[in-house]
Amino acid sequence: MEEGYQASMDRIAARAGVAKQTLYNYFPSKEELFSEAARLTSSAISVKLDGQTEDLRASLLEFATTFREKALSNEGLSMFRVLTGQMQRMPSLALAYFVNGPEKTVARLADFLARAMQEGRLRQEDPRFAAEMLLSMLAGFEHFRRLCGANTAVVEQKNRVIQIVDCFLHAFACPHNNKEQT
Repeated sequence: MEEGYQASMDRIAARAGVAKQTLYNYFPSKEELFSEAARLTSSAISVKLDGQTEDLRASLLEFATTFREKALSNEGLSMFRVLTGQMQRMPSLALAYFVNGPEKTVARLADFLARAMQEGRLRQEDPRFAAEMLLSMLAGFEHFRRLCGANTAVVEQKNRVIQIVDCFLHAFACPHNNKEQT
């Protein structure tokens, strides 16, 4: 994560406290080692949602907080930088990361939102679109700001998460239900 793909296998082995040959016994190539690192990082960024939609706002707030903590963490940003730097050289690595991390997260969120829509807690819409929209709201500009090192404005994360989730719930509120969606 610190040095990216250009890190030498000698340095990686030394950092892991193992012999270089031991490293090669587990990972026959540097690409396989980085593939495993990408898989582990992407699965760490995956965020789970339970099946309960009764308190929709509370569930989304918990999800949103966890997602932002993981996606905007130094580890999450480092992996993104490494992958984008190696995308042309190793497109399969970036694709594997995408499939095991962001794609799984959006699918889980879409399933959760589909249940809430079926129960009448959210208006009927394409749940995949709604999930992608929420994820974009949660990470979009803040992700870009941090990647560019322009993190000059300190954003109070709890309030930002509340604003984003409330905006999302307002956008997808059921037209027949005037009370707050919970």
